[in-house]
Amino acid sequence: MYLPGTFSAALALTILSTICWGSWANTFKGTRGYPFALFYWDYIAGMLLCFLVLAFTLGSFGSTVEPFSENITAADHSNWWYALLAGFIFNLANLLLVIAIEIAGLAVAFPIAVGIALVEGVVVSYALQPKGTLLYLTAGVALGVIAVLFDARAYRSLSNLSKQPRSSRGIVVSIASGLLMGTFAPFVARAMTRGHTLGPYGVGLLLSVGALISCLFANTYLMRKPLSGAPVSFREYWAAPARNHMLGIFGGVIWGVGGCFNLVAAGLLGVPISYAIGQSAPLIAAAWGVFVWREFAGAPRQAWISLAFMFVCYIAAIGLIAAAYQK
Repeated sequence: MYLPGTFSAALALTILSTICWGSWANTFKGTRGYPFALFYWDYIAGMLLCFLVLAFTLGSFGSTVEPFSENITAADHSNWWYALLAGFIFNLANLLLVIAIEIAGLAVAFPIAVGIALVEGVVVSYALQPKGTLLYLTAGVALGVIAVLFDARAYRSLSNLSKQPRSSRGIVVSIASGLLMGTFAPFVARAMTRGHTLGPYGVGLLLSVGALISCLFANTYLMRKPLSGAPVSFREYWAAPARNHMLGIFGGVIWGVGGCFNLVAAGLLGVPISYAIGQSAPLIAAAWGVFVWREFAGAPRQAWISLAFMFVCYIAAIGLIAAAYQK
């Protein structure tokens, strides 16, 4: 299977994963009013398809380490369950994050969820796999959290202009999303570091299967009893235009490519470092919002200053986290 042989190659993969994780939501924006619960079925299918293709291509080339098919059959079955559980948890967290954004807005939901997930995920992953200089890693995570807060301040300036009401329910859902999002990475670290370990391609495929299983229960329930918006049915899903289905699949493929790159890089950098850099995705999402979707057109000066500080803090955070790497 393909694995990066140098630090620079692994770092490039984590940055590419950040770009993918911060970009997939653009496909949902492109559906223009399509209910997210319906979009999500194609999104999960695209993610699973992506990991399957990568497992039998990049994961099966080369002879320096056991290929995907040999690795996944020889790995401890306990690691299978950890990877499946990671995907199950990730899917729940992702669904709750989108719902929280719909209820409370990006300025409230995203900083709370991502901030909790970043700190919790790195701390617990480091406890399982203490790889990297703790001082640099801690400083980088702290800067990442500060960047999220600047992001919140920028979007809050926009929400203040529109005078949108805030919801305590949205805050509760955001906290739940962050707590769940922060726990899927430690299970990945466990599957990749104990006993006969799973390789990144095996973890990725099982993670996507776990996400699909979770989706069968959680998304079906949320279609009927949504926490936000009106109920939707599978009849509406089948009646949706092909364009919306293709965008959903493409969104899942984008996330899958980012997820695979992040896992592949984690084999060299360690899960705490790879995960922490990957969680810089709000930097990319904000860039899309500013330069493509023009979300800050007419925003006050305070919003632009906050955005500038956010970009600086994120870039500095990536630099510090990268410096935490130790051979």
